[in-house]
Amino acid sequence: MILKGFEALQQFLEKPRNIVVVGHRNPDGDAMGSTLALKHYLDKKGHKATVVVPNEYPEFLHWLPGSETTYRFDWQNTQSQKAIKTSDIIFLLDFNALHRVGSDMQNTLENYPNDFAMIDHHQQPDDVTYMYSDVDICSTCQMVYQFIEMNHDLDLINKEIATCLYTGIMTDTGSFRFRSTTSKTHRIIADLIDRGAENDKIHNKVYDANSYNRLLLLGQALSNLQILPSYKTAYITLTDAEKKRFDFQKGDTEGVVNYALSLKGIIFAAIFIEDKEQGIIKISFRSKGSFSVNKFARTYFNGGGHDNAAGGKSDLEMAKTVIKFTSLLPEYQKDLEISYEN
Repeated sequence: MILKGFEALQQFLEKPRNIVVVGHRNPDGDAMGSTLALKHYLDKKGHKATVVVPNEYPEFLHWLPGSETTYRFDWQNTQSQKAIKTSDIIFLLDFNALHRVGSDMQNTLENYPNDFAMIDHHQQPDDVTYMYSDVDICSTCQMVYQFIEMNHDLDLINKEIATCLYTGIMTDTGSFRFRSTTSKTHRIIADLIDRGAENDKIHNKVYDANSYNRLLLLGQALSNLQILPSYKTAYITLTDAEKKRFDFQKGDTEGVVNYALSLKGIIFAAIFIEDKEQGIIKISFRSKGSFSVNKFARTYFNGGGHDNAAGGKSDLEMAKTVIKFTSLLPEYQKDLEISYEN
């Protein structure tokens, strides 16, 4: 764990401040849950907090308390720029490096004259003035809970904050099934339920709000599933044409890679998604056991994340990206064989 400048940050926040809370590009449940929860908490402490995210986030997260007050940098640029320029400090949540917000917003943040405070659980964070980093914690939302706890303010957690935090922990732990879900995580979840988080309703709003086209897209993805049993690996591809055929919306591929990992005997899973707008192949990696997809993504696909969940990208076309991926597997065959007890 890295805890840098915490007491100085506490002193800085003793007076009311204008604060911007930023999440990463393509925000997921943990990014939106943590940023909105922190906003609600800071508001209750007497600050004026504004959430700014780089771009759109999935529709199944739009119901989160406070979502309607969030600015999108790509769409509400004037409001976003004004909030940033008039802020006294910026909190960076659920990402470890400024490039994770995308080039346009990155340029703005790099010219920001005041300090950053980072709360994040990804490996190898950039150095900022104030930092709370812990790669062993399952989600940034759990870290926000613990940040509030370190400030002796758990009594300020109301239903809105509890709902946001529960959502982020639930989504980033795969509904509490990943190895990073500890007994402490469950104790925190129990406390959030006691403070108003309605676990059944939150689960339904996130996971039981599929459109017809999203299910058809999932069917297409599963029909593209390829298995490489010699390497205990499975992967999925989705082309831009396939996405358009099923009216792809932001968040429609969330969690699809986990279907590949759910196969018996599979240790390593990947999904390759063509993004014509950015001219890249977006990649999500998942693994079981000791095989680090963070190292794999950092080494070969300009990415990173966690040991068992990471992302990356490829500038090659789909076919060449898949060839590159599969050609690397023989080098890791032994690592994959011993990674996990099946």
